[in-house]
Amino acid sequence: MTRADNKNKLVSQAEGASQAATPSQTIAAYLKKMEPTFAEVLPKHIDKERLLRIALTTIRTNPKLLECTIPSLMASVMQSATLGLEPGLLGHCYFLPFKNNRTGTSEVQFIIGYKGMIDLARRSGNIQSISAHEVYENDFFELIYGLDENLKHIPWHTRSDERFDQPGMIRGAYMVAKFKDGGHYIHYMPKQEIDLHRARSKSANNGPWVSDYIEMCKKTVVRSGWKWLPISIEMAEQVVRSDESVRKDITETATSEVPIIEYNADDLETQPQQEESEVVPEEQQTLV
Repeated sequence: MTRADNKNKLVSQAEGASQAATPSQTIAAYLKKMEPTFAEVLPKHIDKERLLRIALTTIRTNPKLLECTIPSLMASVMQSATLGLEPGLLGHCYFLPFKNNRTGTSEVQFIIGYKGMIDLARRSGNIQSISAHEVYENDFFELIYGLDENLKHIPWHTRSDERFDQPGMIRGAYMVAKFKDGGHYIHYMPKQEIDLHRARSKSANNGPWVSDYIEMCKKTVVRSGWKWLPISIEMAEQVVRSDESVRKDITETATSEVPIIEYNADDLETQPQQEESEVVPEEQQTLV
């Protein structure tokens, strides 16, 4: 082989390396291939292109997700599509990367957010309104259970009987759901009970339990009262499964039809993961 041939070979190899797909391009290829499958399960109110665009943006903006296995990524997008919840900024649902110590791979867990659970409840058709609120030490809060339930909550900064410069410590959180048939449901959890739920979480000392404690309090009370809402059994079970496990509905068969595009680990950057899970599915798994 001549020197010119060697030079041409090196140039060709360099050009091929420069054209290698990035991790996000690889995932985009899989999403495109799975697009018809996602479209089959999407609720009517969700636009297919918008959901896939948001999902890809969510994955691209978190390098840790780019390291996760393709089947687990596709499974999370499928769950998002099935429930009609958009991942990311709206807080409807999240894609959480975690390390599976048993297999040594990084995978994705799909997590429903507090706003997503409220959105699903409203879509049931039986609920007129539903909301969740935190209660502070300096709020006026009175809740009476019984045949004639009564709830009165005046936030600290709107009280007329007393004035406060700060809210004080958080006391708890509650959910109120009004049904279209005229009924209602009130569920209150004191801080001590909420913290018991937090203590059972493997992300108790990081993620949203630290950065967004109030939002996690509201999610906990909605999640706890979920079983008492007039929602179909199928929807309730789907939410429970989605909120507590990593789904494997998208199998290797589904993704094997998409060409594998290789990329180097050097393409990945490292940054802290901001969204954490309340529940991690297996003892062998640790958060990335």
